[in-house]
Amino acid sequence: MIKADHLIKTFVRNEKKNRKMEINAVDDISLTVEEGEIVGILGPNGAGKTTLLRMMSRLMKPTSGQVSIRMGETEMTDEIEVKRHIGYLSNNTKLYGRLSSRELLQMLGTIYGIPEQTVEERIRQISEVLSMDAFLDNRIEKLSTGQTQRASIARCLVHDPQVYIFDEPTLGLDIISSASIIDFMKRERDRGKTVLYSTHYMEEAEYLCDRIVMIHRGKIISEGTPAELRERTKKDSLRDVFSGLILEESGSILPDAADGSYEQPGGIKGGRA
Repeated sequence: MIKADHLIKTFVRNEKKNRKMEINAVDDISLTVEEGEIVGILGPNGAGKTTLLRMMSRLMKPTSGQVSIRMGETEMTDEIEVKRHIGYLSNNTKLYGRLSSRELLQMLGTIYGIPEQTVEERIRQISEVLSMDAFLDNRIEKLSTGQTQRASIARCLVHDPQVYIFDEPTLGLDIISSASIIDFMKRERDRGKTVLYSTHYMEEAEYLCDRIVMIHRGKIISEGTPAELRERTKKDSLRDVFSGLILEESGSILPDAADGSYEQPGGIKGGRA
């Protein structure tokens, strides 16, 4: 289980005339993801998703608040030990292009202190799960986008973490590569793993996630299961739920007094908000 308590991350932005302004990229977010649960983080660009995930992974220190990880009833306190239980995938991961995926995983196994025989078995399992056998020994710099993304995901798995924090893992991938990753995440959830998953693809989130947390301007604006969010907002799809809530929070909904529908900028009408 991973838990965030009142996380705030403040950045200082330089304005004109040497003025500086403090901005909360994440503004008092509390969130718990249980074992055997996939929680999706949704929000528009600049909502604070990546900053939140970096703090949840303990790679970025919050301005205030804290992140805790429990294994059963035991809270992990040693920083190195905490990181051993997290597999974090950023949306701009860079890999060593001159290495093959196998060599990359072997190197990471050594860094994690995993016995060589165990590492080789883990590589075999990961390659089978992510369908990497055909390119496992090819240089990473020669791989396709989908193959490179699977190699990047593989590096998060070699130490068999209890918590996965994935930031846009299927961005720009083809349908087959995306399906492979999504199916893998569901299997890991069924193994009792904790998954925090950010995506821009509404249909993917609706299919994969047990619970959705929508954030905007650094704050949680709504959360619940996909079914609960649809029922609460009287929308037919998560895409419509997302669009309606973001427009409402942005002050972009123009009510039509006659029927309670809304009009978006440009005259596009939507359903009841």
